[in-house]
Amino acid sequence: MIAVDVGGTFTDVVALRDGEIRTAKVSTSYTEVYGPVLEGAATLGVENAEVFNHASTHGLNAVITRRLPKIGFLTTEGHRDILDMGRVWRPASAILDPRWRRSFGDAARPLVERYLRRGISERITADGGVLFELDEAQARAELEVLRRCGVTGVAICLINAYVNPVHELRLRDLVREVVGDVPCSISSEVSPLAKEYARASTTVVDTLMKIIYSDYTAKLEKGLADLGFTGQLNFADCAATLVPSDRAMEQPFRIVFSGPAAGTVACAHFGALIGERDLLCADVGGTSCDISVVTAGEPFVNTSFELEHDLVVNALANDISSIGAGGGSIVAIGSAGEVKVGPDSAGADPGPACYGRGGTQPTTTDTCLMIGIIDPERFAGGKVDLDPALAKQAFESLDTEFTLAQRVRYAYEMAVNNMAEGVFNIAIKNGVDPRDYSLVAYGAAGPMLLPAVLDTVHCKQVIVPPNPGLFSALGLLSADQVFTVNRSAYLVLTPEAAPKIDALFTEMEERLREGLDGGTRVTFHRSMDAHLVGQSWETPFVPVPDGTIDDTAIATMIGAFHDTYEGRSGNRFEMLPVEGVTFRVRAVLDTPKVTYPELPVRGGEPLKPVRTTVLRYLGDGEAGQEAAVYDRAALRSGDVLEGPAIVDEGLSTTHFGAGQRASVGRYGELIIRRK
Repeated sequence: MIAVDVGGTFTDVVALRDGEIRTAKVSTSYTEVYGPVLEGAATLGVENAEVFNHASTHGLNAVITRRLPKIGFLTTEGHRDILDMGRVWRPASAILDPRWRRSFGDAARPLVERYLRRGISERITADGGVLFELDEAQARAELEVLRRCGVTGVAICLINAYVNPVHELRLRDLVREVVGDVPCSISSEVSPLAKEYARASTTVVDTLMKIIYSDYTAKLEKGLADLGFTGQLNFADCAATLVPSDRAMEQPFRIVFSGPAAGTVACAHFGALIGERDLLCADVGGTSCDISVVTAGEPFVNTSFELEHDLVVNALANDISSIGAGGGSIVAIGSAGEVKVGPDSAGADPGPACYGRGGTQPTTTDTCLMIGIIDPERFAGGKVDLDPALAKQAFESLDTEFTLAQRVRYAYEMAVNNMAEGVFNIAIKNGVDPRDYSLVAYGAAGPMLLPAVLDTVHCKQVIVPPNPGLFSALGLLSADQVFTVNRSAYLVLTPEAAPKIDALFTEMEERLREGLDGGTRVTFHRSMDAHLVGQSWETPFVPVPDGTIDDTAIATMIGAFHDTYEGRSGNRFEMLPVEGVTFRVRAVLDTPKVTYPELPVRGGEPLKPVRTTVLRYLGDGEAGQEAAVYDRAALRSGDVLEGPAIVDEGLSTTHFGAGQRASVGRYGELIIRRK
C-alpha cells in the first residue's frame, strides 16, 4: 500500500510493504503538483502496490490564491448576488470594523465575477411545485453570453432545486447545447440540501474542482501507469475517508480539504493501538499548525466546513482549525518593537533563510537551527543543506535593539506560545479539558516544538508517533473507504411521516449499492440532522435505526435526537416536537489498514546518546544547556530518556527540555511527560 499527502511545502509519500514502513519526502511544486507525487512514488516503487491513496491541498491552494478557471453561475432570476452576500456573517474580530469586506465578495476576490453570474427566469416552490416554468429562450440567451465570455465550466443552483430538480436538469442540457462540452455541476446532484447559499457555494467549488483536478488526475494516472502501477487509485475526502478516483471526480468538492483530515484519522487509529482514545492532534508543517480533537476514539466531524470565512462547502469534514504557525513562519518586528512570529510563511520557495534559496527573513526553522535543536547536516534526511551563517545574518538584519540572543530566544518563545494558545483554544472550543487529553505531535516541526507547550497547556502528555514527519500520509493507510448519500426533506417526526422517511432511506441505500462491488463487505450507517420545530440550525449525526422506518423507529429517532441534543448543548426539551431536515446514509467498506511493527525490548548494553550538543539562547544567561542526542532508530521499547534531549530521525527532530522525561512505547512512540 502507498499513500501520498501533498502539502504546501513538502509532498510526503509512505509505503507499507511486508510489514515495513518506507518513506520519502519531496519539495512540493506549485506549477506541476503531480511531479513530486510521481517522484516520491518512483523512489519507493509502485509496481506491485495494490492501492495508491492520495490527499492533497492542490484545490484548496487554488481557491486561496484565486488561481481559478473562468466559470459561469446560473441561478433563479433575482438571486445572482447570493455568492456575494454569503450568510452575511462577520468574524468576531471584524464586528466593529467598517472597512471589513468578505474575502470572496465582489469588492474583494470573487470566485465568479458578477458579469458571469446570470439570472434564469423560473421558480420552484418549497414543496416542489412549479410556480414559473423555465423560460428556455431567456436561458439560451444568458448561456450565449457565457459562451462569448469564454467560460470553461458552469455551476447551476436554482432556488428549491433540492426538492424538484427538473429545471436544473434541463438547464444542464442547454449548457451542453449552447456552451459546449464543459464541466457542469447542478446543486440537486452535488448538494441536494436545504439552505440556498451553502448549496450554491458548494456547487461552484465542485465546478472549479472538476476543472482543476481533471487534468491533474489524468496526468497522475498516466504517470503512475508509466511507473508500472496497476492497482486502485483512491482520493481522500474532507473526512479522510477514501473514494476511488473515478467516483471522486464525479463530485470533487469532497476532496478539496483532504490533506489535514488524514492526520486526524492517523491519530485516532494509532491512539486505539496504544490505548489513548482522547487526543488533541497537532500537525505542524512548514506553513501552519492544524489542530483537531479525537474523543473516545472518534474524530469530531462537521456536516460542512469553510475554505475561508463564510465560504461554505457542504461536505462531511473532520473539524480542523489552522493557525499560521509552522517551521516556515516568519520572525518579524511589530509596530511596537515586539518580536512576532507568523502568520506569514516563507513556504518552500524561497523558504527559510538558512535554505540558501534567496530568503532573507528569519523563520522558526532558522530559530531552531540557531539554538542547536536542528542539525544542519541531517535536516530532511540530509537532502536539504542548511547554512547557519545565513540564519544568523537574517536575525541580525531585524530592525530592533534586542541582542542576538534575545531575538532568537523571544522568537522561539513566541512560536511555542502561538501553538500553545492554538491548542488551548481548540480544547475550550470543543468543551474538553486538556488535562484529560494527550497531545499528539506530528508533522516535520511538531515534535521539535510541541513538547515545550506541556508547561503551558498542561496536557496529560505529548505523544510523538513513529514517522511523525509523514504521519498524515500514514493516516491514508488507516482510513476506511466510504460512500455517502444525503437528502434534505423537512419532515416532523410523527407516525404519519414514517413512510416518507423510509422511502428516503431505501432510495439512498439502493443508490449506494448500485455503485458497489457485490462481493465487498459493507456496513451501512444511517443518521439525520434534525432540530426542534422552530429552530434555525440542526443537531447533526443523530443515529437512525436500521430496517423499516415505522412508528417504533420514529419514537427511537426522537429519543436519539434528545440524547444527542443534550450531549451537545446540555439541555433537553422533550415537550417540543422534532423535525428532520437532512437524512444520511454512509456505506463503510472493509479496508486494509496500516500496522506498526513492535520494537524489541533492550537487552545487553544500556542506552547511550550518540553525542551531546549545546542548546544556546534558551536560558537567561549566556551559558547554553547541554543536551544528549539520540538516534531514534537505536531506541528500544521501555527506554527512558531524561531531558533536555534531542531525538534525531531522518525527516523530523524531537526536542524536550529540562524537567521532562520521555519513555519509548511498544511501537516506538515517544511518551513525553513532566518529571
